[in-house]
Amino acid sequence: METLAAVTRNAFLPIGALAVVLATAHPAAAQDLQDRAVTPPPPVTEAPPASGDDQIQFSADTLEYQTDADVVTATGDVRLARGGERLRADTVTWNRKTGQVVADGDIAVTNPQGDTAYGDRIELTDSLRDGLIENMLVVLDGGSRIAARRGTRNDGGVITVEDAAYTACSVTTAEGCPKEPSWKVTAVRVVYDPAAERIRYSGARLSVFGLPTIPLPSFSHPIGGNSASGLLAPEIRIDRVNGLEVGLPYLIRFAPNRDLTVTPRIYSDTLPLIQLEYRELNRLGAFRATGYGTYSRRSDDLGVTGTPETTENAFRGYLDSAGRFQLSPRWSISESIRVSTDRTFLRRYDISRDDRLRSTVRAERIGTDSYLSITGWSVQTLRVNDRQGLQPIALPEIDYRQRFGDGIVGGRFELQLNSLALTRTDGQDTQRAFAALRWDLRRLTRWGQEVTFTAYARGDAYNANDVLSTAVASYRGDEGFSARAIGAVAVDVRWPFIGQAFGGTQRITPRLQVVAAPKVSNLAIPNEDARAVDLEDSNLFALNRFPGYDRFEDSMRVTYGLDYALDLPGIAIDAVVGQSYRLSKRPTILPDGTGLSDRFSDYVGRTSIRYRDFVSLTHRFRLDKDGFAVRRNEVDATIGSRSTYLLLGYLRLNRDITQLTEDLQDREEARIGGRVQFRRFWSVFGSATVDLTDREEDPLSVADGYEPLRHRLGVAYEDDCLKLGLTWRRDYRTTGDAQRGNSYLLTLSFKNLGR
Repeated sequence: METLAAVTRNAFLPIGALAVVLATAHPAAAQDLQDRAVTPPPPVTEAPPASGDDQIQFSADTLEYQTDADVVTATGDVRLARGGERLRADTVTWNRKTGQVVADGDIAVTNPQGDTAYGDRIELTDSLRDGLIENMLVVLDGGSRIAARRGTRNDGGVITVEDAAYTACSVTTAEGCPKEPSWKVTAVRVVYDPAAERIRYSGARLSVFGLPTIPLPSFSHPIGGNSASGLLAPEIRIDRVNGLEVGLPYLIRFAPNRDLTVTPRIYSDTLPLIQLEYRELNRLGAFRATGYGTYSRRSDDLGVTGTPETTENAFRGYLDSAGRFQLSPRWSISESIRVSTDRTFLRRYDISRDDRLRSTVRAERIGTDSYLSITGWSVQTLRVNDRQGLQPIALPEIDYRQRFGDGIVGGRFELQLNSLALTRTDGQDTQRAFAALRWDLRRLTRWGQEVTFTAYARGDAYNANDVLSTAVASYRGDEGFSARAIGAVAVDVRWPFIGQAFGGTQRITPRLQVVAAPKVSNLAIPNEDARAVDLEDSNLFALNRFPGYDRFEDSMRVTYGLDYALDLPGIAIDAVVGQSYRLSKRPTILPDGTGLSDRFSDYVGRTSIRYRDFVSLTHRFRLDKDGFAVRRNEVDATIGSRSTYLLLGYLRLNRDITQLTEDLQDREEARIGGRVQFRRFWSVFGSATVDLTDREEDPLSVADGYEPLRHRLGVAYEDDCLKLGLTWRRDYRTTGDAQRGNSYLLTLSFKNLGR
């Protein structure tokens, strides 16, 4: 007979699921973390009775009451539910005289969070709050699990388990067979205080691949996915200069949205270094700041002109911060600050390989049809032969844009107002302001051509001081105040032809553009932002093929090209090729080697091929118009899957431009990288960069045409809960105290172990 009843008592979930990390003292005491052959009780679909939140519903095949002993026994698939808490057992016995409640046989208890506890026997007092569970297994909602020989909970909710084991790893293979977890924590005694949201352990040990490795005599951590103050996983490295490095991060949690990580780094061959990282997330945005500091010999003797040599110890450090704050739906403020005390600190301690550090502070207002940016920035050079005094400081750069339509002839106008003030401590100062108006009108003809008409007008005002300090004469401009007017008109016609081909869709689009611009006084104006110009597929049809505002291409020219696209099942091919012809005969300021100095330009193009997610290839090229010599050859390819892949990169710039003419120098470089997964969780990886530049391509180069810059090679293991790796890196260049040589990095990360 099945009997249903409602029992007015306190909550019946005595142990529940501990959303925490548990452990036992030694592998011999570790409990069985495998799944139990018990189905957790399903959620209650019937509405609970309205008489109170303390009521417990239950169902059973048989319900017996012994009058003399005053004992109630429910047997046969007993199910109890209170709100989101559910219990399933073979038998539940309540002794009303002693107040003892006992559940036996294939017990499964589920809490509202979805965590399930399995056990053989549960003993409770009549308060249904404190009790004991034997042979316990808890499977958390996130997949982690805890096993213990026994566990108790007192009336205050503090839970204590004995001889426990915890893991966040899978305990079965892909075929469903039992396996040893990649790591687990075992402990003699574990105490969980839900009020403090923290777990504390006694006699704990961490085991990896079943081997006891790290003793943890006193160990604690927070629960619920939150961070708390405490030690983090150590970092271990062997460096070519610093020797053995051990980093011990310590997290200080000020609030759920603010913390500070302090990492002392101890070296065997040099003085210690301290690293601080502060993070904050608030209602306006996010902010992060990382600082490094140590006391050692500064390598100022790098052969920099005018820099005195020194062997004295001094403070050395680096600051890297970034933040963005949304003040209103339209206004935001962002910053990125990067400053180093000297040129080799970042490479010496393997923090970064950047050769220039840019710091920026920006305020932005973004509207539906308007944009305002007020920016200040500065540049710190880390290059050996660069003078810091020649690096620009912008205070400020202001850019405003407004779009609006034209109700008379149609199209869209864009108004731009821009100003820039560049200051150098030992070089040329430049101030600039301009106002520009651009009009675009797009129309489709009845034959399918897409025609775009463009008109552009701009007025510039410049002021330059100390122009003779700029080495390249074409960059200086005139001393003092200068003004300039710019105008251009253009028409751009595209005619796409689309049809079926090769079992897919083919698109062939001839394109023709005509641009007319009167002569502009370019050389009277300082050139700060348009120094590295090169003809490529991205600027072939641009109105101005200089990269910045300080130079404008003043000519009448025709640009023609062809876009091609083919879409097949799993295959996509995209290509573009083109050339331009300058109709005007007046001389150009574009230097030889840019591909634009003659009336006919070089040929430029790009080809992209993609095959599913297995192959991605992009090839960019520029061919000399006279002898088809390759002036630019750039290849980037990715072949393989996410687990096994090959990365290839090659770049060759053969432009024959000297350093006194243009900033973009000739260069040849090859890059290769890849990863091979040879077992389910095991892989090897590597990468290398090789400088192929020789003195023919760059007279200032000291390379012999084949000089490795750096490489790395490593092996890694990564599964659902453990990441383990060993990496060998080698740097082939020495700059000051950032010496060439080998370094080794050991990576060990336990996922889901908390912070």
